[in-house]
Amino acid sequence: MDKIAVLIPCYNESQTIEKVVRDVKAVLPEAVVYVYDNNSTDGTGEIARSAGAVVRQEYRQGKGNVIRRMFREVDAQCYLMLDGDDTYPPESAPEMVRMVLERGADMVVGDRLSSTYFQENKRPFHNFGNALVRACINALFHSDIKDIMTGYRAFSYQFVKTFPVLSSGFEIETEMSIHAVDKKLHVENVVVDYRDRPAGSISKLNTYSDGARVLMTILRLFRLYRPLRFFGLLALLLFLVSAALFAPVLATYIKTGLVPRFPTLIVSGFGVLASMISLFSGLLLDNMRQKDCRDFEFKLQQTHDQYRRWML
Repeated sequence: MDKIAVLIPCYNESQTIEKVVRDVKAVLPEAVVYVYDNNSTDGTGEIARSAGAVVRQEYRQGKGNVIRRMFREVDAQCYLMLDGDDTYPPESAPEMVRMVLERGADMVVGDRLSSTYFQENKRPFHNFGNALVRACINALFHSDIKDIMTGYRAFSYQFVKTFPVLSSGFEIETEMSIHAVDKKLHVENVVVDYRDRPAGSISKLNTYSDGARVLMTILRLFRLYRPLRFFGLLALLLFLVSAALFAPVLATYIKTGLVPRFPTLIVSGFGVLASMISLFSGLLLDNMRQKDCRDFEFKLQQTHDQYRRWML
């Protein structure tokens, strides 16, 4: 088991990967640097290997697929993950690692948004999207994570070996953040400087399509992790619509003793039934989620015991 494993997912980062590897090795000389090449066509893997990194391949395209393989294959006391585009300062790495090894943090978030991100990033829709995602998740999950979509993070062994990677693309960071909040894991924020990509380095993130995928991931995970709130809100909406349809029918009946609009009455009745079904679905799924949380705690304890045996 490595003491510190630096994980760098890469796709066509030949312009910057050598500098990133050398910079990380300079501030964390005891770390093993792993570069996972995701079908690069510009020689990224060869450049990383010549810079001293351990290079491995992931042939399924997508950052989530790369992270799934990295988490499965590498064993370490502490994991530091960063992108290969030279936008994150390596000087923050020792502090992030220290929080995992000495303070017992499960995930340390490299917070770009509280420092230079909005000044350095030249893509205004990326700025808006990051702020929107942060606001949505912190509101829906009552969390205080400062930067949801940062690729600069440190993890404990327990986090890495119990995190179920379900996403295949850039929405993986959102999934990590929500998982940590839902499972009440120890999360810390470290403010880091951000610098925009150097000339010649091209972002692989599509502002609109990947942004839409992230927002859909938030909605999907809200349904999975907060089913009572999700289906409770849906039940309330259905009930209010049904009540609005039923109100004029009831007023006419009180005034004349007649029900001239039977179709409206029937639709409002079905709406109330759908509202009740939604509410009870939320209650049932919430009970299942509570059981999943208990099972996760047991799995977390097993992983912790395995970690202690590794350390003995």
